[in-house]
This record gives sequence, C-alpha cells and structure tokens, in this order.
Amino acid sequence: MGKLTGKVAVVTGASKGIGAGIAVGLAAEGAAVVVNYASSREGADKVVRIITEKGGKAVAVQGNVEKAADVERVFAETEKTFGPANILVNNAGVYAFSPLETITEDSFHRHFNINVLGLLLASQAAAKHFGENGGSIINIGSVVSDIKPPNSAVYTGTKGAVDAITGVLAKELGPKKIRVNALNPGLVITEGTQASGIAGTEFEESTIKTTPLGRVGQPDDITPVAVFLASDDSKWVTGELLKVGGGLY
Repeated sequence: MGKLTGKVAVVTGASKGIGAGIAVGLAAEGAAVVVNYASSREGADKVVRIITEKGGKAVAVQGNVEKAADVERVFAETEKTFGPANILVNNAGVYAFSPLETITEDSFHRHFNINVLGLLLASQAAAKHFGENGGSIINIGSVVSDIKPPNSAVYTGTKGAVDAITGVLAKELGPKKIRVNALNPGLVITEGTQASGIAGTEFEESTIKTTPLGRVGQPDDITPVAVFLASDDSKWVTGELLKVGGGLY
C-alpha cells in the first residue's frame, strides 16, 4: 500500500521534465495518474509506459491548459477512466529570459496564458470535479519569485502570480476540503533547461555558487516533495510556498 493508493491525479504538462518525474512518483505511491500533454504525445506515452511497466496505472490525455474546454475534457476523461480526480499538479509552464527591451506582446501573453490562466482554469475544473472529500492542488512555482534575476520580468511575474494565487485559493477552497500549496523549485536540469542552453553556462555556474547545497537540482529532488503535498502526510498544510531549491532564495 502506497501513500496515494486509491487516489487519482492529474499532472499537467507531464510529458517531460519535472512533470514527468512527479507523474512517475505519484504512480509509484499508488495513484492512478493522468499524464496531460499539449503537443508531445510521444513524451506522454513514454511516461505512461514507464508507469505501467512498473505495475502502475496511467493514461495520456491531450489538452491545452490555456483553453477551458480542453481542461474540462481532461478532467472528464480522468473521471471516465479512473474516477474523480483528487490530486491536481499544475505543472504546465513555459519560460524564457529576455531583457525589458525585447519583451513582446506575444511572449507576455504566452507566458501568462499558460503559467497563470492555465493554472486557474485547471484549478477551477479540479474544484468542480473533486469529490466531497476534497483533495490537493499543487502549484509548481519557482524560487525566481524570491531571487528575481535580471532579464526575467515576464517569467518571474508569472511565478509571483502563482505564489499569490496559491494563498488566495487555499482560503477560497479550504471549506471544500481542498488544500492548495506551491512547490517552488530552484534550477532543475531537465529537457527544457538543456534545450534552452542553460546547462553548462555561466548562469548555471553562478547559480551553483549561490546555492548553499552546492549543486543544481534534478527532477528526483522535486518528486518526493510533491508526493508529500499530495498525501495525507500534509493533511494540515495549505497555503504554503514550499521552496525546493537547495537553499537558493
């Protein structure tokens, strides 16, 4: 019996990186997991295969978190396949660093539509579909909302919004027995950071130097904390911003 046996989890943006790691970790503790993806069916199928080959339950469901109809379909498919969800991990997100003079309307709206609106739409659907026993919403924020690095005004703005929304929804959804917390990672090496060219750069080196534990993170540094927030081990925890960055903040 795992900590999450009998639970049903939706993990948005779970085809790679931190989301994939969390999906696998939740399944390992007994949860049935919906691996949501926007465009990478191949990646989502790989995550499902990893879970099912270990005896877990998982299914890939496409849906763009920017669109309410897509989000509603994800939760409807979840309920049809596994029963009502009671765990939501708002992981879907994008990031790009750029100086003030290069910010565009398109980049602003892309970041806020996915990182903020997507989180709100998924949380809205979760509040509707979670049963009478409530559940846990875990928002994936970032320590950038504390360290506020240069050239990150838009991205850091979205993660500051995630921090604030977490506190608001914890109060708003508490009466429905829904806990809402944020898990705020530091720099984590994933497919995304590799593709963006961060890995092996001066930025990574400087981050390591200012991180008390002296290294960058890996997805498996994040997963156990998500399991904690999803499980009854954290049944008296809501509205918290749990920083998971090796002391970087």
